[in-house]
Amino acid sequence: MADHPIFAEDMKEIVDSFIVETHELFEELDNDLLQLEQRPDDTDLVNAIFRAVHTVKGTSGFLSLEQLSFLTHHFEDVLNKLRRSEIDFHASMMDVMLVAFDQMKVLVQQVIDGQLVRLDLDALVGQLQAISGGSLKKPAPAKDKAAKPKAAIPKAQPKKTAEAKKNGAAARGDSAEANDAKQAAASRKPTDTIRVEVERLDSLMDLVGELVLGRNRLLQLVSDMKSTDNIDELVRQLSETNAQVDFITSELQAAVMHTRMVQIGRVFNKFPRVVRDLAKEFGKQIDLKIEGEETELDKSLVEEISDPLVHLVRNAADHGIETPEVREAAGKPAKGLMRLAARHEGNNVVIEIEDDGAGINVERVKTKALERGLITEKEAEEMSDAQVFQLLFQPGFSTAQKVSKVSGRGVGMDVVKTNISRLNGTINITSTQGQGSRFTLKLPLTLAIIQGLLVRVGEETFAVPLHAVIEVVGLSPEDINTIRGREVITLREQVLPLMRIGETLDVNGYNPGNTRTFAVIIGIAHHRLGLVVDALTGQKEIVIKPLGNYLKKVSAIAGSTILGDGRVIMILDVAELVRMEQNKRRGLVGAADAA
Repeated sequence: MADHPIFAEDMKEIVDSFIVETHELFEELDNDLLQLEQRPDDTDLVNAIFRAVHTVKGTSGFLSLEQLSFLTHHFEDVLNKLRRSEIDFHASMMDVMLVAFDQMKVLVQQVIDGQLVRLDLDALVGQLQAISGGSLKKPAPAKDKAAKPKAAIPKAQPKKTAEAKKNGAAARGDSAEANDAKQAAASRKPTDTIRVEVERLDSLMDLVGELVLGRNRLLQLVSDMKSTDNIDELVRQLSETNAQVDFITSELQAAVMHTRMVQIGRVFNKFPRVVRDLAKEFGKQIDLKIEGEETELDKSLVEEISDPLVHLVRNAADHGIETPEVREAAGKPAKGLMRLAARHEGNNVVIEIEDDGAGINVERVKTKALERGLITEKEAEEMSDAQVFQLLFQPGFSTAQKVSKVSGRGVGMDVVKTNISRLNGTINITSTQGQGSRFTLKLPLTLAIIQGLLVRVGEETFAVPLHAVIEVVGLSPEDINTIRGREVITLREQVLPLMRIGETLDVNGYNPGNTRTFAVIIGIAHHRLGLVVDALTGQKEIVIKPLGNYLKKVSAIAGSTILGDGRVIMILDVAELVRMEQNKRRGLVGAADAA
């Protein structure tokens, strides 16, 4: 599909503002439309929906986006008559309104992509007109037809915009090359933006001002040191100024982090619609309870966690919550409950997806794992429930009886594990058969500035991201056992593999014969691994610096940081270390089985 230059270059800023504003309106509309289904008599709610659609209609008309303006005009008619009580709301309206909203999002996405494709909206608009006229009580589903674009019929350029560009180019005498450059610039995606409260910016300005004063004071003290003999007094003043600059820098860091923070409600708000559609598809009754939507975390993380949460919510709706008949037969309410919650926990955000459904059938999971050769009969007998739950994250693993549009292909939980691991997070499962399941995600607040545990191995110092550290234990030679050629320790009845960082990274001065070492227990997703180090040297807040193109492919190194004494040290990539350990273990198991 070819790119279409939709707007002149001087319109780009207006178009970018339109896209940002429309996305914010859509976030509100997603939730408001579902609330309307529950509270059709709420006049304020109807008015809010009307104003949002009216705003999109007005701006799309100004930009000559004909299809979006046409669709929102008819959508607005329905909402206008609802708020004036000229027509009564009935449940069958909502399906048509949600399809109309979906098509609005498709048309706005076309503007972002710079590709306009004419959609077949006739059936959908006809249903909206029928609702406005009060003649549509049970509309036929329009979703499939309305959502299918006619790729072979690209939308023509809006007449006014095309003519203006043509006349303007002729008047300026632009060359063909210059025109192509402008068209390419106009078709670029809008700059990623974030809205920041003025109070936060004011706080930043105040802190920067304080930091400048501290810097000036330090410069003055350095100058004084060259012309005075009273060193003791200068040292005292230098110490005070250093403490002040340290405090201001910490406050400035926190303030800058807060400017990137957005509420997780931006992601949570789309799930009422997702749950409604899934419940309708599966013939189930599901009540979604959302908690902690005001919890803030870094914007980049908010964007990344959407896919894992979608998989987990779908999993709960499909595998977890039973049909009304099954629930009633088990003595449960016909309507299932799903809870989506977020909260802060130290420098982390904890997200929980919980349901009161059937729970995880441990024996069925074991059976499937045995069929696929993931475990042996003996291992199946000895595995705890927590270890069985970890099998759900194996690639391609599924216990679904049949493949559906939502699940059964065994890709969902594997995608969740991959995404959470990439974000340096962990995921845990607790479940009781017949009562429900809970998936707990733990993510860092930000990926740019982290707390690091400094460890010494041989002559080198490394930083281990603290969010991945579960605990640290002292080791002596008698604590270490060997299974199939791999070193392990037993910690609270759990067998954990060990990795000697000195050997893995070939560290200078590493002595494998040290009798007293430490194991730093790290966790990524559901995996656990003990890193053997010589000594612990402290905990620091570190700024992650990339290694650059020349060193970016160095194995097991995530980046670097600079210590206070000027030394550059490496930050361990704990996810890569876990993968390396898994690959070694699979290789050894395969070799043992072959023998």
